[in-house]
Amino acid sequence: MAKELKKTVPIPDGVNVTYEGNVFSASGEKGNNQRFIWFPGITIEVTDSEVTVDADSSRKKQKAMAGTLASHINNMMKGVSDGFEYRMKVVYSHFPMQIKVEGKKLVIGNFLGEKSPRVAKILGETKIKTSADEVIVTGINKEDVGQTAANIEQKTKIKRFDPRVFQDGIYIVEKIV
Repeated sequence: MAKELKKTVPIPDGVNVTYEGNVFSASGEKGNNQRFIWFPGITIEVTDSEVTVDADSSRKKQKAMAGTLASHINNMMKGVSDGFEYRMKVVYSHFPMQIKVEGKKLVIGNFLGEKSPRVAKILGETKIKTSADEVIVTGINKEDVGQTAANIEQKTKIKRFDPRVFQDGIYIVEKIV
């Protein structure tokens, strides 16, 4: 008895999708997402109401990749209709941090009293809003938004200090997906 190899992803209202030349494109009210999606032995079909990802064989790798590609497609469609948002908390007790966006990077000044600022990279079309104690990372590409939030969190990672005493940093507190 073989498991179901087909994965179907419903297309939300207000989202237009196309799949031509191994490039999957989803467009909606928030913007346009494009991605090269291809794996040997996997076919992707777009109908009016759903996207079907089908594996030709029942091998473990094919089944796993069919599920992965279906998840990527679902995230692309969810991004252009709803978007993704990560809320981060700025925590300091010893030295007040200054946070500002400069182009495609977030500059974190005076972290633990350091003279040189720390710089976190902003990926893709991700937008960042900063306030005194909160950083909000938003965008339509889930991977770019998540990686940007991770970059910010990693740049304020504390080394050579006891983390129980020095809890300063910028931490992810909420993911609105």
